[in-house]
Amino acid sequence: MADTHKIALYEQFSRVGKALANPVRLILLDLLAQGERSVEDLADAAGMKVGNTSAQLKILAGAGLLATRRSSVHVYYRLADEQVGAFVDQVQEFAAARLAEVEWTAREYLGDLAALEPVAQEDLARRIDSGDVVVVDVRPPAEYEAGHIAGAINVPNDELVAWLAELPPGSDVIAYCRGRYCVLAPKAVRLLRSHGYRARLLAGGMPEWRRAGRPVASG
Repeated sequence: MADTHKIALYEQFSRVGKALANPVRLILLDLLAQGERSVEDLADAAGMKVGNTSAQLKILAGAGLLATRRSSVHVYYRLADEQVGAFVDQVQEFAAARLAEVEWTAREYLGDLAALEPVAQEDLARRIDSGDVVVVDVRPPAEYEAGHIAGAINVPNDELVAWLAELPPGSDVIAYCRGRYCVLAPKAVRLLRSHGYRARLLAGGMPEWRRAGRPVASG
Protein backbone atom coordinates (compact mmCIF):
# COMPACT_ATOMS: atom_id res chain seq x y z
CA MET A 1 0.00 0.00 0.00
CA ALA A 2 1.29 3.44 -0.91
CA ASP A 3 2.62 5.61 1.91
CA THR A 4 -0.06 8.27 2.39
CA HIS A 5 2.44 10.74 3.82
CA LYS A 6 4.68 10.36 0.78
CA ILE A 7 1.71 10.82 -1.55
CA ALA A 8 0.69 13.94 0.37
CA LEU A 9 4.22 15.33 -0.01
CA TYR A 10 4.39 14.66 -3.74
CA GLU A 11 0.92 16.09 -4.17
CA GLN A 12 2.37 19.41 -3.01
CA PHE A 13 5.12 19.18 -5.63
CA SER A 14 2.54 18.47 -8.31
CA ARG A 15 0.67 21.71 -7.57
CA VAL A 16 3.29 23.67 -9.50
CA GLY A 17 3.02 21.32 -12.47
CA LYS A 18 -0.76 21.59 -12.44
CA ALA A 19 -0.55 25.39 -12.37
CA LEU A 20 1.67 25.38 -15.46
CA ALA A 21 -0.45 22.82 -17.33
CA ASN A 22 -2.47 25.46 -19.15
CA PRO A 23 -1.31 27.60 -22.10
CA VAL A 24 -3.29 30.62 -20.94
CA ARG A 25 -1.54 30.61 -17.58
CA LEU A 26 1.85 30.39 -19.30
CA ILE A 27 0.91 33.44 -21.40
CA LEU A 28 0.00 35.34 -18.22
CA LEU A 29 3.35 34.42 -16.70
CA ASP A 30 5.10 35.77 -19.81
CA LEU A 31 3.23 39.05 -19.45
CA LEU A 32 4.03 39.29 -15.74
CA ALA A 33 7.71 38.70 -16.47
CA GLN A 34 7.59 42.25 -17.91
CA GLY A 35 6.41 43.75 -14.62
CA GLU A 36 3.49 44.09 -12.22
CA ARG A 37 0.05 44.38 -13.85
CA SER A 38 -3.57 44.76 -12.76
CA VAL A 39 -6.06 42.02 -13.53
CA GLU A 40 -7.83 44.30 -16.01
CA ASP A 41 -4.59 45.20 -17.77
CA LEU A 42 -3.58 41.54 -18.03
CA ALA A 43 -6.99 40.61 -19.41
CA ASP A 44 -6.67 43.27 -22.09
CA ALA A 45 -3.10 42.27 -22.99
CA ALA A 46 -4.01 38.58 -23.19
CA GLY A 47 -7.31 39.12 -25.01
CA MET A 48 -9.27 37.42 -22.23
CA LYS A 49 -12.29 38.20 -20.09
CA VAL A 50 -11.52 39.74 -16.71
CA GLY A 51 -13.28 36.99 -14.77
CA ASN A 52 -11.36 34.20 -16.49
CA THR A 53 -8.09 36.10 -16.11
CA SER A 54 -8.69 36.54 -12.39
CA ALA A 55 -9.46 32.83 -11.98
CA GLN A 56 -6.27 31.78 -13.78
CA LEU A 57 -4.16 34.22 -11.77
CA LYS A 58 -5.55 32.84 -8.50
CA ILE A 59 -4.42 29.34 -9.53
CA LEU A 60 -0.91 30.61 -10.23
CA ALA A 61 -0.84 32.50 -6.95
CA GLY A 62 -2.09 29.41 -5.11
CA ALA A 63 0.94 27.51 -6.42
CA GLY A 64 3.28 30.15 -5.03
CA LEU A 65 4.21 31.56 -8.44
CA LEU A 66 2.63 35.01 -8.03
CA ALA A 67 2.33 37.68 -5.36
CA THR A 68 -0.49 40.23 -5.14
CA ARG A 69 -1.36 43.61 -3.76
CA ARG A 70 -4.60 45.57 -3.68
CA SER A 71 -4.95 49.26 -4.45
CA SER A 72 -8.43 50.69 -4.11
CA VAL A 73 -10.67 48.42 -6.21
CA HIS A 74 -7.84 46.96 -8.30
CA VAL A 75 -5.77 43.84 -7.64
CA TYR A 76 -2.22 43.78 -8.97
CA TYR A 77 -0.16 40.67 -9.66
CA ARG A 78 3.59 40.16 -10.06
CA LEU A 79 5.93 37.20 -10.21
CA ALA A 80 6.70 35.98 -6.70
CA ASP A 81 10.41 36.49 -7.44
CA GLU A 82 12.99 36.25 -10.23
CA GLN A 83 13.25 32.50 -9.74
CA VAL A 84 9.75 32.09 -11.16
CA GLY A 85 10.71 33.73 -14.44
CA ALA A 86 13.88 31.66 -14.66
CA PHE A 87 11.92 28.48 -13.93
CA VAL A 88 9.33 29.16 -16.64
CA ASP A 89 12.16 29.88 -19.07
CA GLN A 90 13.75 26.53 -18.17
CA VAL A 91 10.43 24.77 -18.76
CA GLN A 92 10.26 26.28 -22.23
CA GLU A 93 13.86 25.28 -22.97
CA PHE A 94 13.23 21.74 -21.73
CA ALA A 95 10.11 21.40 -23.87
CA ALA A 96 11.95 22.75 -26.92
CA ALA A 97 14.72 20.18 -26.42
CA ARG A 98 12.30 17.26 -26.01
CA LEU A 99 9.45 18.08 -28.39
CA ALA A 100 10.07 18.53 -32.11
CA GLU A 101 6.66 20.19 -32.33
CA VAL A 102 7.94 23.21 -30.41
CA GLU A 103 10.39 24.15 -33.16
CA TRP A 104 8.00 23.98 -36.07
CA THR A 105 5.14 25.55 -34.09
CA ALA A 106 7.43 28.42 -33.10
CA ARG A 107 8.53 28.83 -36.71
CA GLU A 108 4.89 28.96 -37.84
CA TYR A 109 4.24 31.69 -35.27
CA LEU A 110 7.48 33.70 -35.39
CA GLY A 111 8.79 32.99 -38.89
CA ASP A 112 12.45 32.34 -39.67
CA LEU A 113 14.29 34.05 -36.81
CA ALA A 114 17.72 33.02 -38.08
CA ALA A 115 17.14 35.23 -41.13
CA LEU A 116 16.80 38.20 -38.74
CA GLU A 117 20.39 37.67 -37.52
CA PRO A 118 19.78 37.60 -33.75
CA VAL A 119 22.27 39.63 -31.73
CA ALA A 120 23.67 38.20 -28.49
CA GLN A 121 23.30 40.21 -25.28
CA GLU A 122 27.05 40.66 -25.01
CA ASP A 123 27.26 42.15 -28.50
CA LEU A 124 24.37 44.52 -27.88
CA ALA A 125 25.85 45.69 -24.57
CA ARG A 126 29.12 46.44 -26.34
CA ARG A 127 27.39 48.36 -29.12
CA ILE A 128 25.33 50.38 -26.64
CA ASP A 129 28.56 51.40 -24.93
CA SER A 130 30.05 52.48 -28.25
CA GLY A 131 26.89 54.39 -29.20
CA ASP A 132 26.66 53.03 -32.73
CA VAL A 133 23.23 51.41 -32.53
CA VAL A 134 19.59 52.41 -32.03
CA VAL A 135 17.87 50.04 -29.58
CA VAL A 136 14.10 49.86 -29.94
CA ASP A 137 11.72 48.38 -27.37
CA VAL A 138 8.52 47.52 -29.26
CA ARG A 139 6.47 46.48 -26.21
CA PRO A 140 3.49 48.52 -24.99
CA PRO A 141 4.41 51.69 -23.03
CA ALA A 142 3.37 50.26 -19.64
CA GLU A 143 5.82 47.38 -20.03
CA TYR A 144 8.59 49.72 -21.17
CA GLU A 145 8.02 51.98 -18.17
CA ALA A 146 8.16 49.02 -15.78
CA GLY A 147 11.68 48.24 -16.98
CA HIS A 148 13.66 48.44 -20.22
CA ILE A 149 17.18 48.12 -21.54
CA ALA A 150 19.04 51.26 -20.50
CA GLY A 151 19.27 53.52 -23.53
CA ALA A 152 16.42 51.89 -25.46
CA ILE A 153 13.58 53.96 -26.89
CA ASN A 154 9.98 52.82 -26.87
CA VAL A 155 8.29 52.56 -30.26
CA PRO A 156 5.35 50.12 -30.25
CA ASN A 157 4.78 48.33 -33.54
CA ASP A 158 1.76 50.39 -34.52
CA GLU A 159 3.89 53.56 -34.30
CA LEU A 160 6.94 52.29 -36.19
CA VAL A 161 6.07 53.61 -39.65
CA ALA A 162 5.48 57.14 -38.34
CA TRP A 163 8.69 56.96 -36.28
CA LEU A 164 10.81 56.19 -39.34
CA ALA A 165 10.70 59.89 -40.26
CA GLU A 166 12.80 60.57 -37.15
CA LEU A 167 15.31 57.80 -37.80
CA PRO A 168 18.49 58.96 -39.59
CA PRO A 169 19.17 57.10 -42.85
CA GLY A 170 21.73 54.33 -42.49
CA SER A 171 20.95 53.73 -38.81
CA ASP A 172 21.60 50.29 -37.35
CA VAL A 173 18.57 49.18 -35.34
CA ILE A 174 18.20 46.32 -32.88
CA ALA A 175 14.68 45.53 -31.68
CA TYR A 176 13.51 43.48 -28.71
CA CYS A 177 10.29 42.62 -26.90
CA ARG A 178 9.01 40.21 -24.23
CA GLY A 179 11.27 37.21 -24.80
CA ARG A 180 12.33 34.48 -27.18
CA TYR A 181 8.76 33.55 -28.13
CA CYS A 182 7.43 37.09 -28.50
CA VAL A 183 6.33 38.01 -32.03
CA LEU A 184 6.48 41.80 -31.67
CA ALA A 185 10.21 42.28 -32.31
CA PRO A 186 10.41 39.92 -35.33
CA LYS A 187 7.53 41.83 -36.92
CA ALA A 188 9.28 45.13 -36.21
CA VAL A 189 12.59 43.97 -37.73
CA ARG A 190 10.85 42.78 -40.90
CA LEU A 191 9.01 46.09 -41.19
CA LEU A 192 12.21 48.10 -40.71
CA ARG A 193 14.02 46.01 -43.30
CA SER A 194 11.18 46.49 -45.77
CA HIS A 195 11.82 50.24 -45.48
CA GLY A 196 15.52 49.81 -46.20
CA TYR A 197 16.94 49.98 -42.67
CA ARG A 198 19.60 47.68 -41.25
CA ALA A 199 17.63 45.99 -38.50
CA ARG A 200 18.32 42.92 -36.38
CA LEU A 201 16.70 41.07 -33.52
CA LEU A 202 17.98 40.76 -29.96
CA ALA A 203 18.31 37.10 -28.98
CA GLY A 204 15.83 36.75 -26.12
CA GLY A 205 14.07 39.75 -24.65
CA MET A 206 13.69 41.97 -21.62
CA PRO A 207 13.32 39.21 -18.97
CA GLU A 208 16.49 37.46 -20.13
CA TRP A 209 18.37 40.78 -20.16
CA ARG A 210 17.25 41.55 -16.60
CA ARG A 211 18.10 38.09 -15.27
CA ALA A 212 21.60 38.43 -16.73
CA GLY A 213 22.10 41.46 -14.46
CA ARG A 214 22.49 43.94 -17.33
CA PRO A 215 21.60 47.65 -17.03
CA VAL A 216 17.86 48.26 -16.75
CA ALA A 217 16.07 51.60 -16.59
CA SER A 218 12.47 52.38 -15.68
CA GLY A 219 9.99 55.17 -16.26
